[in-house]
Amino acid sequence: MTPRMTDQFKRAEAGFKPLFAVEAAIKASTLEPRLLHLVKLRASQINACAYCIQMHVAEALKDGETPLRLHMLPAWREASLYDARERAALAWTEALTLVAETGASDDDWALVKAAFTEDERAYLSLAIGAINLWNRVQIGFRAAHGTTLPQAQAHAA
Repeated sequence: MTPRMTDQFKRAEAGFKPLFAVEAAIKASTLEPRLLHLVKLRASQINACAYCIQMHVAEALKDGETPLRLHMLPAWREASLYDARERAALAWTEALTLVAETGASDDDWALVKAAFTEDERAYLSLAIGAINLWNRVQIGFRAAHGTTLPQAQAHAA
């Protein structure tokens, strides 16, 4: 696929700079990097953003995530590999990514409320909104995705 634009960050620097600041704020929050990788990857899978899928898989592997958990992510509801906090975050990710269909249900919110502090709920929702924006930008510009991944950790499944 041929990229539609390759200098968008330069052309819209004043718009992208705050997005990078949002990412820095999310990273500085108390949300665990492992959880954020799952959230960003799951939203990117739903949106079929090849650029973001490759990037977030690569980042997750570098941070020690196991290949099996990444492979099983589309089936997280049936897989036994995710804890209650991750399940709540993934349900909320799907609810907000598919908000036109889900309406961000009270049931999904109750899971988030039980697993996260108020500040974490705010940052989690912000992270989900941010990755959905990044997905739309990268898909729209047909950004070229990477073609390699880091070596899996020796202890990885």
